[in-house]
Amino acid sequence: MSNRFLALIALVCGLAASPVLASNEHVEPAKKYANETLAKWMSDPLIIQAVKAQNEKHKSLKEEQIVALDKKWRAEVNASQRPLVESVLANKVSEYLKSKKESSKGLITEIFVMDNKGLNVGQSDPTSDYWQGDEAKWKNTFLKGADAVFVDDVEKDESTQMYQAQVSISIMDPETKEVIGAVTAGVNVDEL
Repeated sequence: MSNRFLALIALVCGLAASPVLASNEHVEPAKKYANETLAKWMSDPLIIQAVKAQNEKHKSLKEEQIVALDKKWRAEVNASQRPLVESVLANKVSEYLKSKKESSKGLITEIFVMDNKGLNVGQSDPTSDYWQGDEAKWKNTFLKGADAVFVDDVEKDESTQMYQAQVSISIMDPETKEVIGAVTAGVNVDEL
């Protein structure tokens, strides 16, 4: 099928006003953005120290404990009392990520950093879940090594209610060259 035909189907089905959704035109610009911008942001000592600290804090967590934390997060996301969600949203990493999102002038729809188990370290906006370790964004970066870049399909994001593509990269400790976490940024494909 041609890209025009796929774009027409997407438009008729209400999926998009942009033909980029019907193709993979977003992949190369997203990879370039990840390698030039996200990688630079993720080398900030604030990010490195926070990810390493959370890795240490969570080193003995078992999968059932991770699943329990994820369930707690999901229950809190839309609740009036949300101590776990607020503890992450109020930290310095989240403040840093919020400032990066704001300075992107609409390009970034959300951005969040994950530890070596796929748990959120910081985020610009509340994610729908706390544990990303069972998802492609984490598996295709953290588990793949230091230079891994993963660009997902364009879709409507549950958290942001926008059409975006998520681009993810591994976070590396500059001293040891070890992969310590990952970051995912939702990018507005029309702005990309």
